[in-house]
Amino acid sequence: MNLHQPIPAEQSGAVEIRVRGRVQGVGFRPTVWRIARELGLNGEVLNDADGVLVRLGGSGAAIARLLERMEAERPPLGRIDHFETRPFGGDLPREFRIAESVGGTAHTQVTPDAAICEACAAEVVDPFARRYRYPFTNCTHCGPRFSIVTGIPYDRAQTTMAPFPMCPACDAEYTDPADRRFHAEPIACHTCGPTARLVRFDGRAVSFDQHSMLDDVDAVCSLLQKGEIVAIKGLGGYQIACDATNEDAVTRLRILKKRDAKPFALMARDIEIVGRYCALDDIARQVLHSPEAPIVILPASGTARLPDVVAPGMTTLGFMLPTTPLHLLILRRMDRPVVMTSGNLSDEPQVTTEAEASARLSAIAPYALVHDRDIANRIDDSVVRIMAGKARLVRRARGYAPAPIQLPPGFEAAPQILAHGGELKATFCLVKDGEAILSQHQGDLEDAATYDDYCKNLALYATLFDHAPEVLVADKHPEYLSTKLARARAGKDGLATIEVQHHHAHVGACLAENGYPLDGAPVLGIVLDGLGLGDDGTIWGGEFLLADYQGYERLATFKPVAMPGGAAAVREPWRNLYAHLMAEMGWAQFSLNFSELALYAALEARRGPTLDAMINNGVNAPLASSCGRLFDAVAAALGLAKDVQAYEGQAAAALEAAVDEDVLRGEDEALAYPLNGPNLRGSGLPYIEPLAMWNAILGDLILETPAPVMAARFHKGLAKAIAVMARKLSRRDSAEGARFTHVALSGGCFQNRVLFEQVVHRLEAEDFTVLPHAQVPANDGGLALGQAVIGAAQLIQKEMRTREGNTSCASEFQAAS
Repeated sequence: MNLHQPIPAEQSGAVEIRVRGRVQGVGFRPTVWRIARELGLNGEVLNDADGVLVRLGGSGAAIARLLERMEAERPPLGRIDHFETRPFGGDLPREFRIAESVGGTAHTQVTPDAAICEACAAEVVDPFARRYRYPFTNCTHCGPRFSIVTGIPYDRAQTTMAPFPMCPACDAEYTDPADRRFHAEPIACHTCGPTARLVRFDGRAVSFDQHSMLDDVDAVCSLLQKGEIVAIKGLGGYQIACDATNEDAVTRLRILKKRDAKPFALMARDIEIVGRYCALDDIARQVLHSPEAPIVILPASGTARLPDVVAPGMTTLGFMLPTTPLHLLILRRMDRPVVMTSGNLSDEPQVTTEAEASARLSAIAPYALVHDRDIANRIDDSVVRIMAGKARLVRRARGYAPAPIQLPPGFEAAPQILAHGGELKATFCLVKDGEAILSQHQGDLEDAATYDDYCKNLALYATLFDHAPEVLVADKHPEYLSTKLARARAGKDGLATIEVQHHHAHVGACLAENGYPLDGAPVLGIVLDGLGLGDDGTIWGGEFLLADYQGYERLATFKPVAMPGGAAAVREPWRNLYAHLMAEMGWAQFSLNFSELALYAALEARRGPTLDAMINNGVNAPLASSCGRLFDAVAAALGLAKDVQAYEGQAAAALEAAVDEDVLRGEDEALAYPLNGPNLRGSGLPYIEPLAMWNAILGDLILETPAPVMAARFHKGLAKAIAVMARKLSRRDSAEGARFTHVALSGGCFQNRVLFEQVVHRLEAEDFTVLPHAQVPANDGGLALGQAVIGAAQLIQKEMRTREGNTSCASEFQAAS
């Protein structure tokens, strides 16, 4: 990558180098200082609102060498996007120095929080180190960043460490460019930094045997070992912990937290403990040990087993390693995993203050480990899943946000834009300086506290990134709270708005993160999710779109089927099953051929004139081409889904978990459930028709075929139908040539590992270039990025048309003259 303009070796003199990227708060200035002194250069390096500025004098060869080494030797958390070099005519210091930071308009990056590094981890367990057992140890390579920052430039005075004056020892490290902690803004120690203490929410004194414990942090480990539930003030919010091997403790936590079935996140002291319970490959080990340190979803195929109540019905577990020295010290004596879930009631935002914790968590955990460093910005743990040989984000938060995403070629001139995202898994996205800044995951905006936090973060990001949008972008669904908020602000501030169709935004996000250029040829976007408002007023959710950033054409879809009860059908999978069977064969045919099934009796007990009237008359039963609802229906047919889903996607997750991998890989392709591709009446639009699949499923139920075999046949058959549809739509064999060569995969259904890998394999076998998600979630958490780039593309195109029009008018005027 050519990051800068070359400097002739024979040229000597003074130059100024602008360095853009993730270069503040990561130890970049001392790296430059060290290299410059080794090369005999004089000058200075400083932080400002644009990033890092280097002014230096010396030979052209030495300056060129410094540029090369800055990239090669950048600190672990640093990232250089590009250099800009120009002559400098001012005075320079005789020796190279680190100068004071300068404020101004923000054009730099805010660094995400980073997990404890190896050097700090070694210090906190070394009895001879100054920071032995200090739970807030950090350096320029690790520790809090976004969670404590309140302004730009990133200096201690603009973080929640401002109330803690440094002691002489910390100050000496902070001001020594050769030290690992030079300008580590959260630097602290036992003498001068934050302190942790164990409290009881009922206000009573904490009483336990002190002889076996070192301090309050270590006491948490003893409480967990005794089966207690403890609230812990973490990096970006409170967490709740208990011993994951203690079935009674985990069950109590489920009841008290009102989290019926959704899998709990786990934390283990080290990778060896994780390996007892899960299969680990090199990618998983690398991600677990990375500075981002997300929760990694892993196959639960180790030699040891956890109680089913940890992740009911799942064949995977979500593990992370200690992210802070606080967690490391808690787990030092814990030779088994702990549940480490967010500190909230189900679906609410994490609490961040001691007062909130006392009010909202005291009914869950009698004890809390608190501390006196404020959390400025709430941020949850990120979640990653390894699919098709690569780590792919399911939830983008701590460790990743708010790191910017470089926009593809063609977007350099994009104006400042704010995209508001969707309503579930809400995020928003800022566009500035050719980058997209995607916010952390925030949750469901229908929850009042989440909505308030979303609004707070909009204001925060505007301040941190000095962002003043020219245009607001939102989903076309008029009832989304994010869309209503965008419309209200547009009216108040006199801003233009662009509304983007839900599934087009999914494709846009996928294209953007894959660096697909603005002027690239249209791709086939396959978007499989639960629902999104379609252009025809129906609910879409299984779409094949010929799309680029500017627009799209709907080429094919899944069969539209009623959702009886509307939102109730999302919660109750049996409704989707009934609607699918009625759409395919009707009750009379179903009764005639399959009345001996237990499934028949179950549906007969639920059906009635009201339900049939809803479907037949289209009253509170919107048509939906939803792949997500198809998954719900199949899961219900196989007996894998309860009457009511305890959390979004539970039925689909159970269907994936049930898959027999041997059948998936080894069974004859002919036994995969068939789905056909006829055309819809009226529109002529090709669609995926599941009638043959339903006959095969019901036949297998009569034969008492095991559910894992049926789950494998469903996934394989669906993936096969998707690939066949893609080939059909490409028109490769036509005289005009192929419509597209690239296929973008997006939507929450592609978080299903089995479906995703099957589809990718089959598309690649057809010689398509597949563009999947990795940096941003395939679910609605990536929606705001897609909205932002589609909005930017429209504005850039409009500006180009205006310029062309002006040029044409000028030419006509000259000709007339």
